[in-house]
Amino acid sequence: MDCFIIEGPSKIDGEVEISGSKNSSLAILFATLLTDEKCILNNVPELVDIKTTYKILSYTGKNCFFGFNRFEVEEKSNIITEAPYDLVRKMRASVLVAGPMLARFKYAKFSMPGGCAIGTRPIDMHLEGFKRLGAEISMEEGYVILKSRKLKPAVIKLRFPSVGATENLMMAASLIEGKTVIKNAAREPEIEDLASVLNKMGARVYGAGSDTITVYGVKKLNGFTHTVIPDRIEAQTFMILGAMCGRVRLKNIVAKHCRTLINKLKKSGASVKIVDDYLEVSKGRNIKAVNIKTEPYPGFPTDIQAQWMAYMCLCNWKAKITETIFENRFMHVAELNRMGAIISVKGNTATVVGVKNLIGATVMISDLRAGAGLILAALSAFGRSKIRRVYHIDRGYERIEMKLSKLGANIKRIEE
Repeated sequence: MDCFIIEGPSKIDGEVEISGSKNSSLAILFATLLTDEKCILNNVPELVDIKTTYKILSYTGKNCFFGFNRFEVEEKSNIITEAPYDLVRKMRASVLVAGPMLARFKYAKFSMPGGCAIGTRPIDMHLEGFKRLGAEISMEEGYVILKSRKLKPAVIKLRFPSVGATENLMMAASLIEGKTVIKNAAREPEIEDLASVLNKMGARVYGAGSDTITVYGVKKLNGFTHTVIPDRIEAQTFMILGAMCGRVRLKNIVAKHCRTLINKLKKSGASVKIVDDYLEVSKGRNIKAVNIKTEPYPGFPTDIQAQWMAYMCLCNWKAKITETIFENRFMHVAELNRMGAIISVKGNTATVVGVKNLIGATVMISDLRAGAGLILAALSAFGRSKIRRVYHIDRGYERIEMKLSKLGANIKRIEE
């Protein structure tokens, strides 16, 4: 099992190219199940989750090629409308096989999905939406079975703007003739990117990026060629790194996708410069304490909460961090405290008391974004840090140690 060895503190200064969006790529790759025609997706990051998706699509009968950030999917055999436990357990997003399979084949069987241990994250909103579209739902030995003789358009109101449920229902509705409306829909940029692909395939999707999405489905969808948007979570992780450890210039970034964090960074005293083809973040004289509360997009992202907590460990007073999305996303607190941080948790709120500096230590990653927070903390800390279970990081950050090394970090990957 690999780990990172980091010698800090790091003086970060340089330019980094942001990879394509992991979350956008995953949804769009599962959308290839909606058609029997060739699909080409560019700017796909080389990540463990993408490789898992490759295996799932291959298992179903798709012919896949993935290399040099280009993913091609063709169909040359009958599709198997099942996603087995051994593949699905590795990744939460694998539930996105359900919508395309149900819409195209009127049947889908998939294991309950796995992924990071940051909360229960039930799929009941997905299933309630499928039921509204006319699906019959049953359970069998840990598998969900969806079937329908004929799906119908519907008006669906989500009780929470779930990204996964919004994506699954958008894809299913694209092959249901008529008008389907999804209310209280997720508004993330990845939703807009998926909508762009569905429109290229022949569906008519309106309102993506707002809380109401209207989908006019068709009988058959076509293949597509598309380039994935930049990964806003990776971008925001490097932005916080710049604010903590020096200066980072980011290429291949959409600044408007990061607007909430940009405003918080400015309040904290960091310098943020936005130019046409890059964004630059530099450390200020002092790190001011800034409270945050995670919310659905365009609010502060839950996927940046751990990184912000690492940043606030060095603030000049006290900062409150409130987590409203997932009920178990403070597992990095104990690890940060091992590095000399002073963080206490009460309910869904963590209080961070700033310290002069963090101290290197051996820490363990619990989930993908917690791992990013621990890496930032180690880069700013005095001394040697050993970060274990980096396989979590490999799920969402493409060649992160190489990117950090180019910025001046003393980091290496070793096998324990």
